Amino acid sequence: MNWIKTCWKEFKEFAIKGNAVDLAVGVIIGAAFSGIVNSLVKDIVMPPISLLSGGLDFSNKFVVLRGAKDGSIAFQTPADAVKAGAITWNYGNFITLLINFLIVAGAVFLLVRAINRLKEPKHAEPVTKDCPECATTIPIKARRCPHCTAELQETAGHQIDRSSL
Repeated sequence: MNWIKTCWKEFKEFAIKGNAVDLAVGVIIGAAFSGIVNSLVKDIVMPPISLLSGGLDFSNKFVVLRGAKDGSIAFQTPADAVKAGAITWNYGNFITLLINFLIVAGAVFLLVRAINRLKEPKHAEPVTKDCPECATTIPIKARRCPHCTAELQETAGHQIDRSSL
């Protein structure tokens, strides 16, 4: 019984962490996004490709590898062939799924790129500098190096004037 309480406590800690919640939200949004992408490919992208290729519909492109039980090999769709017992190689479905993948990959890339641009810090003034004597990193406002005790003088742009050292 104690083991169950311990597992439950650990599960609650895991589930409440931001990463687990973010993952759950991502999966839900991803599922909804896949429906949008499928519609985009089927209803928006593929019709112009079909028009340019002379009415080519990728979803119904297939090769019969082994005919049906009755010997027939002429079918209109892969579903008809499978229903009759034929074995098919559905390359058209693969092409459609490949186009789906490329669209999803492109959309995710653009989304991540936009988010990364929002995360980029603005060009802030430096907060540290290097001591010219010992090369220790010190605060920009320091007048003396805490490591080697060299006296530092600041000039415009937070550069150290070495001529007076």
